[in-house]
Amino acid sequence: MRYSIIIINYKTPQLVVQCLQSIYAGTADAIEVIVVDNDSADNSEQLIRQAYPQVQWFQMGYNSGFARANNQGIRLSKGEIVLLLNSDTVNNNNAISTCFDRFNNDRFIACGVQLLNEDGSPQISGNFFMKGGLNYLMTLPYTGELIRRIAVGSGVKKTNIAEATSTIEVDWINGAFLMVKKSAIEKAGLMDEDFFLYSEESEWCSRLKKLGALCIYGDLNIYHLEGGSSKDVFNSKRKGYRDYSDKKGLQIMVSNFLGFRKQYGIGWYVFHQAIHLFNIPVYFFIVVLKSLVLTPGVKKEWKEWLGYVKNVFKALSLTPRIIANRPYFYKML
Repeated sequence: MRYSIIIINYKTPQLVVQCLQSIYAGTADAIEVIVVDNDSADNSEQLIRQAYPQVQWFQMGYNSGFARANNQGIRLSKGEIVLLLNSDTVNNNNAISTCFDRFNNDRFIACGVQLLNEDGSPQISGNFFMKGGLNYLMTLPYTGELIRRIAVGSGVKKTNIAEATSTIEVDWINGAFLMVKKSAIEKAGLMDEDFFLYSEESEWCSRLKKLGALCIYGDLNIYHLEGGSSKDVFNSKRKGYRDYSDKKGLQIMVSNFLGFRKQYGIGWYVFHQAIHLFNIPVYFFIVVLKSLVLTPGVKKEWKEWLGYVKNVFKALSLTPRIIANRPYFYKML
């Protein structure tokens, strides 16, 4: 067994079949593919196993999210190298096999490749840590844009790679494609199972990085239909990770807070809470101004502001539990 590929499925059998087709068409390697199902309660198993009977299927029995399902896949895997691969990805030019061949003989303990949008434009695939996770504040509505402008004007180093074209060392790797050596996992531990979705790969990579270097092979790429699976799970109208007004936004916010607590400590966690609270009146003031000048779409913005406020206070209600840092499944559904 050269390596193991782990794919999580939740009600996206068509995406999984498309992903598997690209994998098997692009390699003749002796590989193991494990599909872990998060209790889809549909015809996923039938469709996937009928198309690819060689795939190993494991049923979690409940919607366990990203970390727990991948951990189960890692426990079942026989390869000395494992690839965590999103169901909404498409192997391009045999990138997976080429990545394994290079990574297997390289000094890195974890790696990724350059992710591409459907139109071939690059996605952020590799990232750098900033003290206290301050870069996350740039995703906040309005206040985040102000922080971003200040950071750019001050010459603050970028916290991600817009596009990698060669091998670049990074601090953490996008979980859509994350290849890791088992020897490193044995020392760093599995993903933290308090996370349901989002931020888990960042926290995991912070532990892996203490053992060795991580990289992005920029000359290799796969297509990633960003948010193709989670968008349906949360019934979210948007892809990406910048909308904090709906159920998906609440999950992102809570997972981010949990990550701050685990990776940076209580002080930074409380700091991020304070900035999220501060953003409420700022956000309100700007939407009021837009209403006064009759800006198109402002009615929708009011709904989004209200959704943001509700999510902030829901996230804050978890403060005692997050600070205590005892095992708990932060699934916000």
